[in-house]
Amino acid sequence: MKDLFEHNTHPHFSKELPADLVMDNRSRQVYKACFSFVNPLKPSNPSLVHSSKNFADELGVSLNNKAKLVQVMSGATSFNGFESYAMCYGGHQFGNWAGQLGDGRAINIAEVDLKDGINWKFQLKGAGPTPYSRNSDGLAVLRSSVREYLCSEAMHHLGVPTTRALSLVKTGDLVLRDIMYDGNPENEQGAIVCRVSPSFIRFGSFEIFASRQDKENLQKLVDYTIKHHYPQLGENRDKATYLKFFEAVANRTLEMILHWQRVGFVHGVMNTDNMSILGLTIDYGPYGWLEDYSPLWTPNTTDAQNRRYRYGNQPDIALWNLVQLANALYPLIEEVKGFQTILEKFRTDFQARYHQMMCGKLGLFNDQNVPKEYIQKLETLLEQWEIDMTIFFREFSKNITDFDVFWKGLSKSSYLDKEKLETGKKDWAAWFDSFSKYLAQENTSREERVAKMKSINPKYVLRNYMVQLAINDAEKNDYNLLDELYQLLSKPYDEQPEMEKWYAKRPEWARHKVGCSMLSCSS
Repeated sequence: MKDLFEHNTHPHFSKELPADLVMDNRSRQVYKACFSFVNPLKPSNPSLVHSSKNFADELGVSLNNKAKLVQVMSGATSFNGFESYAMCYGGHQFGNWAGQLGDGRAINIAEVDLKDGINWKFQLKGAGPTPYSRNSDGLAVLRSSVREYLCSEAMHHLGVPTTRALSLVKTGDLVLRDIMYDGNPENEQGAIVCRVSPSFIRFGSFEIFASRQDKENLQKLVDYTIKHHYPQLGENRDKATYLKFFEAVANRTLEMILHWQRVGFVHGVMNTDNMSILGLTIDYGPYGWLEDYSPLWTPNTTDAQNRRYRYGNQPDIALWNLVQLANALYPLIEEVKGFQTILEKFRTDFQARYHQMMCGKLGLFNDQNVPKEYIQKLETLLEQWEIDMTIFFREFSKNITDFDVFWKGLSKSSYLDKEKLETGKKDWAAWFDSFSKYLAQENTSREERVAKMKSINPKYVLRNYMVQLAINDAEKNDYNLLDELYQLLSKPYDEQPEMEKWYAKRPEWARHKVGCSMLSCSS
């Protein structure tokens, strides 16, 4: 297996799309360009925290040259002479048009053809200022970098479409950050994640051109995206093809959101500049996982008042974001009806797919026999009795056919004391009685049902308190826990009895702790 750095770069994005003609790396408006050439800031004393052997194996490369890995993935040296760049895009943030945004702290350092002929883009997050930094320093801290590194890989192994993370390095430099935006900034350790994806194009990449009535470059970007990422649409570049492109993006977005809801993931910042055109989870910031089930919960303190990006609202926000993408693509199609049909189909398809998914999590695979009200009743009970989502469904996957066994699992997953939970026993018994009737209509064998349920109900997810513990150790140069979580989350559906300590509810100390239940966009 060849080392990663023995592969030549093969730029697509930066060769086929218009570049910013201004080479001055200062915060400014960039027009008629998809990107700006810019070099990473050289770190003072970079060191390796962790690298993803699992992902490297999937790419068909080795990471044996550790010295070069540290130098390249910290931005100290180039990736075989590649001309690095930052991307230009706009976006709607919390429902409002924010104008030009762009890669304010991310720099693409390579495009490389690897396994299966995929051209992978390698991007350093936290590598220094770019023309899109908006007076920020373009850096990132260890705290947020550990969170992105672990979550990218954890999501992949959960089966959720996502960008990936290949390496995490410390820069050796301090970065001033106000973690809760309360006027108390502190110096933190600087770090850089190398994240990898076939593309980092976002909804906002198209919005910026549409907002400036730059139809020529809008079309160039759409044509490029279809050519390299949606080749199944054919070689025609007409209105029908552009509409099919939008439909394909909508379908991928639906799939991604469905997986988020399945595993209880809350993104936290579903702005249009954080929506991948490939339907990949991107930009891991103030994310979180549902613990005590609450459709209203969001981990993002910036969104604490309006809860726009709460767990239960993610499907509707995805649809809202697709409307903004449709508006951006409209100049190429100039007809509303096709967009409306696709958007309405997204709504109805998601409702049907969500019902099917929730039934599957319960082992009810003949979902047409299960009324939607039954699932809604379950969601009400989960919220009312503060049930841990991950533990509830995993316990339910243990061939639940007896109420007493079910109740033991429920008690294990509730954050309420047993005495208070007992007051809801009649409601749960009535729900379970209906479940038994629906289960009797199934023709799936017990063994097959349990196997299916365990394949969609993970035993382990990356709870925020777990990440915070790894961050605490990493800040002391101890990366053992980080590696332990990396290994744990590479097999989230396996029993892993040696890791049983992580199959537990969130500890009480983490209920309201900064970094566990309260997170900001600070990185």
